Amino acid sequence: MSPVFPMLTVLTMFYYICLRRRARTATRGEIMNSHRTIESNSRTSPLNAEVIQYAKEVVDFSSHYGSENSMSYTMWNLADVPNVFPSSGDFTQTAVFRTYGTWWDQCPSAPLPFKRTPSNFQSQDYVELTFEQQVYPTAVHVLETYHPGAVIRILACSANPYSPSPLTEVRWEILWSERPTKVNASQARQFKPCIKQINFPTNLIRLEVNSSLLDYYTELDAVVLHGMKDKPLLSLKTSLIDMNDLEEDDYEENSDCVMDNLNKKFSNATLREGPNNGYFDKLPYELIQLILNHLTLPDLCRLAQTCKLLNQHCCDPLQYIHLNLQPYWAKLNDTSLEFLQARCTLVQWLNLSWTGNRGFISVPGFSRFLKVCGSELVRLELSCSHFLNETCMEIISEMCPGLQDLNLSSCDKLPPQAFNHIAKLCGLKRLVLYRTKVEQTALLSILNFCAELQHLSLGSCVMIEDYDVIASMIGAKCKKLRTLDLWRSNRSVCDTDIEELACNCTRLRQLDILGTRMVSPASLRKLLESCKDLSLLDVSFCSQIDNRAVLELNASFPKVFIKKSFTQ
Repeated sequence: MSPVFPMLTVLTMFYYICLRRRARTATRGEIMNSHRTIESNSRTSPLNAEVIQYAKEVVDFSSHYGSENSMSYTMWNLADVPNVFPSSGDFTQTAVFRTYGTWWDQCPSAPLPFKRTPSNFQSQDYVELTFEQQVYPTAVHVLETYHPGAVIRILACSANPYSPSPLTEVRWEILWSERPTKVNASQARQFKPCIKQINFPTNLIRLEVNSSLLDYYTELDAVVLHGMKDKPLLSLKTSLIDMNDLEEDDYEENSDCVMDNLNKKFSNATLREGPNNGYFDKLPYELIQLILNHLTLPDLCRLAQTCKLLNQHCCDPLQYIHLNLQPYWAKLNDTSLEFLQARCTLVQWLNLSWTGNRGFISVPGFSRFLKVCGSELVRLELSCSHFLNETCMEIISEMCPGLQDLNLSSCDKLPPQAFNHIAKLCGLKRLVLYRTKVEQTALLSILNFCAELQHLSLGSCVMIEDYDVIASMIGAKCKKLRTLDLWRSNRSVCDTDIEELACNCTRLRQLDILGTRMVSPASLRKLLESCKDLSLLDVSFCSQIDNRAVLELNASFPKVFIKKSFTQ
């Protein structure tokens, strides 16, 4: 063999090492500039032209300010071309989430927060959008027309909702994320975050928002997806630097959301044996448990791999009394639940909100988990969990006899007959049915048997026809009621219903009747006189409650916060 080839091999390896070292020592700005160079080159390439498209359809969302039977302030306004942009201001043709600021978390109906929620998970609401063509994203632009700054995460999905073949592997990747920040302007803007490249094409984009720092509702007009049909080709030098950058991001993602660890069963045979665990051997069992209680769920899974002593502590069911799986919605699946099953036999609070969609969790997988872990459940959060069906609701009613708190918010795919099973949960104290298809017959049955109810949310339940009957049943059976949400009940709620509540539900602390058109100031005065503990009353868009009526009620009842919006 010629001596030239070994020399070329050595030089090639040396060149590679130099490039790696340069990549590691490069500043973040240089790396981001390399990203911009890649995007710029891709746009100008005649062989791979950039595709720019608006959202075709809104396929899922957690809440919106508008009514289910209207287009005003609804998430559906995010589809297609802009309606308002570049104009600024409050327009009904935009998409608006239901809440903003911190008052939502401080009102009487707010539930207690879950422990062990990762600090980097700040999302409060989301919306998912589909686009006509699958592309490799190069940019995502969000057109914000009023009080911008709520968007904190943008994700892309590998699944094509328009594909005729069934979904196989479904992956979510974070294109961009940032903690909530205060934007000191209410004017329109085109939000253009610098996104990372992914190795699969997508036509399904998800925006997650946090509105806690906003002074008013954020309004979104459209979302623009830029991308290439073919995967961009990178030069050797650029790809090496970019690879180093991706390693950094992967490390951050894994430290934040490593639900893959839940899908691996750790063997005790690989753990260190013997009592040589340092000072931990001398600490009381309870103290170690208290220390580990500060760890997030992925950290517990990692720590369980270190030694037998810590494995025993990390697998102790007492560590999983409160289990919040919502932050890991993108990776939680049947295997995750099966792995957690042995650890969660004593779980009392369980949050599965946003999880299981697009086949991640199956009905048999959820049923197996609940049959083992449901006996001690007191609180179950299932907001936007679209895998639920009637079988799941039947399993919940049978396996969770002590359930006191059930949240089915925005489970709009749950069939109406499934809600009949809730009546078997006689100990319920809090029930959230916002944006569900619960029918009047099922709701009357629930009210009849669940006399312990203290918090009831019936916002945007469009299949409830006669609120007179509902109010009479609430007054007759739910005398312990503290908060009642009748958001967007429109013409259904009238003076008779308010007076029924005033006579029978004197412990009310919060009432939301936004959008009702048949309630007069006189009936509200009777309510406020009867319910001495009432502290929050939302009468926004109530056509008979004008500015003068609100001022008079405020003067007579200064301790009550009367929330009123006068523009539709």
